[in-house]
Amino acid sequence: MEQTITPENAHQPQLTRWLDPLMLERAAVILKAVAHPARLGVVQLLDQHGELAVCDISEKLGIEPSLLSHHLSNLKLLRLLRTRREGKNIFYAIEEDHLLGLMECIGNCACKF
Repeated sequence: MEQTITPENAHQPQLTRWLDPLMLERAAVILKAVAHPARLGVVQLLDQHGELAVCDISEKLGIEPSLLSHHLSNLKLLRLLRTRREGKNIFYAIEEDHLLGLMECIGNCACKF
């Protein structure tokens, strides 16, 4: 349930659960991981398509496959993406569902600037 902000409670913190140091560290790691236009684009494409091969992501984003592989590796290393191999192709999909909620928040914030 969302709390209405009034003059009486405006000074009260709304995100008290974020004071947990482990939660803060995890949030910082995820934010750093997606803090690049290419990685944001990858997540958006995978949200739209479910699963894509590296060559398809590269083509849709206009990014060289070697550079894209670097970005994908970073996201996979943090377990935000998962892979599946089919012959010579490697397919990527979103592993961490919370990532989509974060992307929605980022999109909402970006629209306000």
